[in-house]
Amino acid sequence: MNFSLPVEYRSFLPRFYRLASVSVLSNMMVPLAGLCDTAFLGHLEDIRYLAGVILGSILFDYLYRVLKFIRSGTNAITAQAVGRDDEEGILLAILRSGLIALSMACIILILQYPIEKIGFTLLSGSSNIEASGIDYFRARIWGTPAVLLNFVFIGWFLGREMKVAILLLSFVGNFSNVGLDYLMIYRWNWGSMGAGLATAISQYLALFVAFIFMVLSIKWDRISEIFTRVLDKHELKSIIALKGNILIRFLALISTYSLFTNLSALLGTEILAANGLLLQIALLSQFTVQGIGMTLQTLTGNFKGKGTIEKILPLLVVSIINSLLIASSFAVIPFLFPETIFNLLTDHQEISQTAIQYTLWLLPLLCLTATAFMLEGYFIGLKEGTILRNGVLIAFLIGFLPLAIMAYYWQNNYLLWSALTGYMGTLMITLFLQLPKVNRHHLPLESS
Repeated sequence: MNFSLPVEYRSFLPRFYRLASVSVLSNMMVPLAGLCDTAFLGHLEDIRYLAGVILGSILFDYLYRVLKFIRSGTNAITAQAVGRDDEEGILLAILRSGLIALSMACIILILQYPIEKIGFTLLSGSSNIEASGIDYFRARIWGTPAVLLNFVFIGWFLGREMKVAILLLSFVGNFSNVGLDYLMIYRWNWGSMGAGLATAISQYLALFVAFIFMVLSIKWDRISEIFTRVLDKHELKSIIALKGNILIRFLALISTYSLFTNLSALLGTEILAANGLLLQIALLSQFTVQGIGMTLQTLTGNFKGKGTIEKILPLLVVSIINSLLIASSFAVIPFLFPETIFNLLTDHQEISQTAIQYTLWLLPLLCLTATAFMLEGYFIGLKEGTILRNGVLIAFLIGFLPLAIMAYYWQNNYLLWSALTGYMGTLMITLFLQLPKVNRHHLPLESS
């Protein structure tokens, strides 16, 4: 079939799909490794290991997914430097971001004991489940420096469009996690501690790969010239300020999912485990569409910097369409083949049957999430952090919290899923309503 696309689409589509395919594959490997953790633990006779890891993962959702603002900020700064052909700026982007990441990792390791105590005091679960979650936490926490540095490297590689580096880093990190899971959970019977240790070690293996690509891709003779500028207080303050609103975005998102999981635990171990299985599918979809969102963010900033603003709105349209196709696929498959999907994840039929009751929620949740994530990437690319910050706060306070409180009061899992869906729906609507104003400011050709 022959058809003709407008020139503003033809000029960026090949580049978009090349970068998006790499970002999607890279992002998919993270939840796929998580699904393997779930599958290995779900087939153990004692369900407390699976429930404990689901509960313990809440803390790492806060620690790691919140700190992904490091990746987004590094990506934006690096892409701008690449657009200006600024070699010093490219090197400073990774050196400064790496310094911030290492500082945060040291603070987390120093404070790991109070983090554990406070975290598991706030989380809800039986004593056996809590003990399993603590074992997981104490093993996985030592991977923090590697995790945060990998965020920096991925953002840096994305900004430079180093596709092979991104894929290989993700491949080594996540597939080594699967292999180590097999050894430590299945062969050596280390349970939840084995799952945490496998994840930590795999992150260091990925970091080793990242260092190799960095060493081969930079001009070392320039390092000594710019090293004294790394600690420039004004520049460091500017970078931290740039990432502040993105940090709030991640805090709101992770708070929503963490409260959802914690309230699931209050509804019982069976509901916690079933919701955890459904969330693994939801997270797989979200990580995948985030790959498109990261591409949208990078190219939006690049087009804006180069002045090719006629491509920005078509880029948003293409990103939303592709993300919706991916999200709807992830929602429909477990609905059409529920027994097949959930039997892969657990041998406990009572959990599979409970999860199947709530699969209908995946379609609205994942489609709303995909659209909201694309709008977020669009606003980040245009550096409209204030709109993003306000949007997530409104979504949390109005879209999620009231329904979550009702779900707790009436002990109703359907209301709990409606609260999660309400967060994404409110966020999408809030950001969509800001589009005309933002486009008038950034896309003057549209109003001419």
